[in-house]
Amino acid sequence: MKFTINTVLFVSPFTNHDTRLFAKFKKWGFDAVELLIEDPAHIDPALVKRALERHGLVCGSVAAAVNPGRDLRGNAASQRNGVKYLCQLIDQMVTLEARVLGGPVYSYVGRAQAYSTAEKKRQWKSVVKNLKVVTRYAAARGKLVCVEPLNRFETDFLNTIDRGLKLIAAVGSPALKLHLDTFHANIEEKHQGAAIRRAGKHLGHIHACGSDRGTPGKDHIDWKSIAAALKTIKYDGDIALESVTLDVPRIARSAGIWRRMEKTRDEIAYDGLKFLKKTFA
Repeated sequence: MKFTINTVLFVSPFTNHDTRLFAKFKKWGFDAVELLIEDPAHIDPALVKRALERHGLVCGSVAAAVNPGRDLRGNAASQRNGVKYLCQLIDQMVTLEARVLGGPVYSYVGRAQAYSTAEKKRQWKSVVKNLKVVTRYAAARGKLVCVEPLNRFETDFLNTIDRGLKLIAAVGSPALKLHLDTFHANIEEKHQGAAIRRAGKHLGHIHACGSDRGTPGKDHIDWKSIAAALKTIKYDGDIALESVTLDVPRIARSAGIWRRMEKTRDEIAYDGLKFLKKTFA
């Protein structure tokens, strides 16, 4: 298990220039970095890999940033663009030696509407069809795609672990797993520990975030039950600290962050990592 930090806490979009953050991440004690790559053209993966190595870090995972122009449940052009984008990320993961592509890869954040039953079925078929292509591409390169359920205010498509398990069954690829985010699951799951046990071997990635999007451990989430459940299923993936603050305005708006959760984002990273290591290591 590696303890990872998502770059979105500090910058968006992430570019080659932002490798300057790696020294700080290493100093705090992180093992790995999760890169939110909004456009593959923003980075030179070989350059980023060398920067990680200089600081004794690895790229544990890559987070996808799907937008309306590359939505797997959108129109035909959007679906093609979405598949192309995800496959480009997987190509960069090969160079970065990252194992997991995570996030809401199926659609963009904020698409949440009351669609008709017929439209829901059409969207489901589209996502399944496109994920079959993407996971086939990932499997051939030894990578995993982990789909992240979001809360009801950020998507209507995938909110729970149970819904995610149905999607995995429909796609039918060993390269497709679940990505649990403790912030979203705190809203949508009856009990996070029970949800993790249901996910079992299908759980491939975790985002650790406080119930208010702040520091893990300074909130009301039942972290002990999560740790116990992960031990039960013998989870061997990473724990990635992911939080959103006002310091990255564009991401803050998309995540509905309108107030400061902690005094500084450094505090979220440092105190959060200390808590996560104590809880999960």
